[in-house]
Amino acid sequence: MKEVIHKENIPKHIAIIMDGNGRWAQGKGAKRVFGHRNAITAVREAITGANDLGVKYLTLYTFSTENWSRPKFEVNAIMELLMNTMTSQLPDLMKDNVKLTYVGDFDSLSGRFQKKLSEVMEATSGNTGMTLVLALSYSGRWEVTKAVKNIAKKVADKEIDLEEVTEELISSSLLTKDIPDPELLIRTSGELRISNFLLWQLAYTELYFTEVLWPDFRKEHLHEAIVDYQNRERRFGKTGAQIKS
Repeated sequence: MKEVIHKENIPKHIAIIMDGNGRWAQGKGAKRVFGHRNAITAVREAITGANDLGVKYLTLYTFSTENWSRPKFEVNAIMELLMNTMTSQLPDLMKDNVKLTYVGDFDSLSGRFQKKLSEVMEATSGNTGMTLVLALSYSGRWEVTKAVKNIAKKVADKEIDLEEVTEELISSSLLTKDIPDPELLIRTSGELRISNFLLWQLAYTELYFTEVLWPDFRKEHLHEAIVDYQNRERRFGKTGAQIKS
């Protein structure tokens, strides 16, 4: 599939909902944590695959605010795994010139996790290649609510007028204000929903769903998604004739 990808039409920003770790593990008669551990290869494949094609931003839905309600053992295991993965993958991020950044509720993370995440972001801050965005302790509704509260306070404090509240102002008040909206969203495991992910930013994003469980995701699956994307006509409310003209 990589051979038929049009290099001049690569999505600038791809977002991925990495789903299916638990079912993958259960299908092998193992505990859910086993699936999370075996998902690291898929993460690496997605990063290198996107970077090799010239994707500028890759956002991975790593852990939602709703995921905190999972069994404590699983949550703790995921957080420990994420910290270990950031440490082990840092040399590859540096070699590949990938910058790591973050969107989510930073204050909800443990002090240890905050320290590790900050260290890796600082270490990669000078990299000029692809930006890898971890959506961690994140939800779309939480992000939009946070932005609305900040804007409402500015209106109440008379810092801005109500008429100044525009789509552009809302976009600039989100955690992704410095990141372009995704052109392509990929969700694995066959689930057909976006699960409270980048609700504002996905307004005109092309959605691609695959039955592949996340631990089995490889570069060729990323290539398939991009080819599918390139075969679509993105109209943004206009007619096909208008786009072609």
